[in-house]
Amino acid sequence: MKLAIGNDHVAIEMKKEICVYLESKGIEVIDVGTDSPERFDYPISGYKVARLVADGKADGGVLICGTGVGISLAANKVRGIRACVCSDPYTARLSKQHNNTNIIAFGARVIGIETAKMIVDEWLNAEFEGGRHQKRIDMIHEIEETQHLEACEQ
Repeated sequence: MKLAIGNDHVAIEMKKEICVYLESKGIEVIDVGTDSPERFDYPISGYKVARLVADGKADGGVLICGTGVGISLAANKVRGIRACVCSDPYTARLSKQHNNTNIIAFGARVIGIETAKMIVDEWLNAEFEGGRHQKRIDMIHEIEETQHLEACEQ
């Protein structure tokens, strides 16, 4: 398995710890985040991780900024991405089971490293349930495609 990870300047230490944690599980990590304490715009990392996932160069992604919100918003602008902010393991598991998320995000200012590891584990170990949930994923995809077509027509 290969995961892309991105962060801003607020989340450097958490990103480093999550990288080590993932690698200890035998997961290859593509780090596109920053290691500089200088101000870094989170949409850059959010977009880079989303592109890697959408292009099939990574099996999924992990995004970390102050809250996880801004960086996930940037990722969700990429077609085919379903990024979810998770502050607890339960949400992470259900985001995969029900929404087939391909990126998770969390906030370095919101949760601690042990909770972050639990979130990662729950998300990685969960599987999309399909069934009634597939209809909703299809609806989300249709919205995405409709917006894309409308943009092309303008």
